[in-house]
Amino acid sequence: MAEEDSTTPDGVEAGIAELSFEQALSELEGIVQRLERGEAGLDESIALYERGAALKRHCEAKLRDAELRIEKIELGADGEVKLKEADTP
Repeated sequence: MAEEDSTTPDGVEAGIAELSFEQALSELEGIVQRLERGEAGLDESIALYERGAALKRHCEAKLRDAELRIEKIELGADGEVKLKEADTP
């Protein structure tokens, strides 16, 4: 039985959900640098690209979540920070 690698098709997204935005971005930057240097073979490059795409999606989701949280913050007349009420349809 083969051990699952974090860069195999089934393991591309392994552990990504637990990463903070900063951790995911740092790993993505490292992958981009490796791919730009051309030091990986074809199969490894494809696996790195897939992992990078998954990291990019994770970072984008984290940014969307942060943007939504920021949009809910409002400053009251008394200078106090308040959360806006959720929009109800």
